Amino acid sequence: MAEIEAEVDALIGPGTAEGVDFEAIETAARRQALGIACRALEQRLNADESDYVGPQLACGCGAAARYVGRHAKTITTALGEMTLSRAYYHCAGCQSGFFPRDRALGIVGASLSPAVTRMTGLVGAMVSFEEGQGLLGELAGVRVNTKQVERVAEALGAEIADDEQRHVHPVIDSEIPPTLYLGMDGTGVPIRRQELVGRAGKQADGSAKTREAKLCTVWSAEARDAQGLPVRDAGSVTYSAALESAASRDTDAAPSDFAQRVLRETQRRGFDQASRRVVLGDGAPWIWNLADEHFPDALQIVDRFHVKHHLSEVANAIYGPTSDTGRQWAQQRHADLDAGHLDALLGALTGHAPTSTRPASASSTSTAIRLACATPSSTPRACVPRPASSKPAAKWSSAPGSSAPACTGPSPVPTPSSPSVARSSAAGSKTSGSVAHKPGARRDPGSVTFLSCTPHPVVSQFDPATSQRRTATRDQTASTSPKGQAPW
Repeated sequence: MAEIEAEVDALIGPGTAEGVDFEAIETAARRQALGIACRALEQRLNADESDYVGPQLACGCGAAARYVGRHAKTITTALGEMTLSRAYYHCAGCQSGFFPRDRALGIVGASLSPAVTRMTGLVGAMVSFEEGQGLLGELAGVRVNTKQVERVAEALGAEIADDEQRHVHPVIDSEIPPTLYLGMDGTGVPIRRQELVGRAGKQADGSAKTREAKLCTVWSAEARDAQGLPVRDAGSVTYSAALESAASRDTDAAPSDFAQRVLRETQRRGFDQASRRVVLGDGAPWIWNLADEHFPDALQIVDRFHVKHHLSEVANAIYGPTSDTGRQWAQQRHADLDAGHLDALLGALTGHAPTSTRPASASSTSTAIRLACATPSSTPRACVPRPASSKPAAKWSSAPGSSAPACTGPSPVPTPSSPSVARSSAAGSKTSGSVAHKPGARRDPGSVTFLSCTPHPVVSQFDPATSQRRTATRDQTASTSPKGQAPW
């Protein structure tokens, strides 16, 4: 304590506190206090030589290790640099040595203490390794170099990945809520240049700056807000993510790496044991394909944000990206969605399907609008397509609330943008991954097939018994994403 007081007196001086550099004082006082605590702990640990348990100690290989002496080791702690003296044992049988105290303190083979290791892992996961090194010094006064941040973060990541695969402990049945939601998504993550060599990307020269990370999340939403809308239950959200592919072939012996990750996470949460199961996605085909294959009886909902995005892309396809009329049309469709006016929304979409004369392309109206189908009399019907099957003709159910009767006829030619994209091809493969896995393929803007809104979302459920997809509103299912939004 006297050392800290002397440091403060030296910084402030004999005069008043007016005009002093308060930041310099508090920083210096913290440094001095940590230094004193570091030396006190170092002396206490080194005075304890109970890690010497005799001339011999059992080795992990079964032989007896011989005591050699005490060896010093300097480690970086949250208090500062600390040098510890530890008993060392060497085994002639396996030709290896060990320090009992390192095992007890959790510093075997490490130069960082457990606290600093945890801090380093946190910054390494949140920012670049170089930025993490700076944050540790600025916020915690811990000095580690960039390479240490990288090594620690990658080692912890490997341990976490191994633990995630090895330990799948389902919750007990009594803890499973009536309804569980499963969300899946993919997003580009900036990657170091050397790890992108040879990968195709979206840059002008065909190179890549990112790789797609896949994410799954499970949560419940039994609570309601003041307006009666579902809200995520506190502490119910769990995540699992990795740089993994969701693509697989019908001939593969096992599901894709990401599908296996999803299955592990849903097993942990008891997703299959919930009375109702809901899959939430942005409309990407790989999400619905994975859901159809592994959770065929789950309700499928497109989150409202992406529905609005698709509606805006439909407007661009119909009127052009700079059209004021297109912007007004999109705003009105968004308002219809928010108000639950699905008949008006479907009518506006189907009304453009047979009449648009804009040039067709992979992103044009012909593929953007998949909410209309026609009978031989060319009468448009508002439909929700069922998942593609090997049958050339499919029965579709009418959209809820629509006066149009159910229509029957061949499915439209599937495209990579449609959730009803065919699962089989001449090569016998299925579309279970991002369209980025298909050379030249791209997601078609406005490919709205499944609609969701608050307070009346349309949900779609495939019934294997009838080979039909059933639709219902939230009033019928009481299943919607929390406040109409995805949790990521």
